[in-house]
Amino acid sequence: QDACDKKHGSDPREKRNTRAPKNNMAVGKNKRLSKGKKGKGKKAVDPFTKKDWYDIKAPSVFQTRNVGKTLVTRSSGMRVATDFLKGRIVEANLADLNKDEDQNYRKIRLQLLDVSGKACLSNFYGMDMTTDKLRSLVKKWQV
Repeated sequence: QDACDKKHGSDPREKRNTRAPKNNMAVGKNKRLSKGKKGKGKKAVDPFTKKDWYDIKAPSVFQTRNVGKTLVTRSSGMRVATDFLKGRIVEANLADLNKDEDQNYRKIRLQLLDVSGKACLSNFYGMDMTTDKLRSLVKKWQV
């Protein structure tokens, strides 16, 4: 049997190293070269300090022109604030737009099309009804 082991290169007295090398570092892991405090990072900045308020103007069809206000992040570099406002959809109550409380179940959707100064000009985009009004209109089947 010894001749067979020598022939194949396995000596039972020789200890084989079956363990993996003792390198516990993951590939691509940051080795923390600067030994600073953990979790130091950036200071927390209030995100609302970098935002501007814009007025939303309804189309001339409605009695009330001023619908409300919307927030947008200030322009910086190539990021222009007006580009982020255009195309937004806002929802307003028809009772507020026409000063008619009988129309309070109708919701008007307006799309912001253009920005002039601090005012956003909008156009009619759609109409919806409040869920409580829809449920009152639907008859339930009583079997």
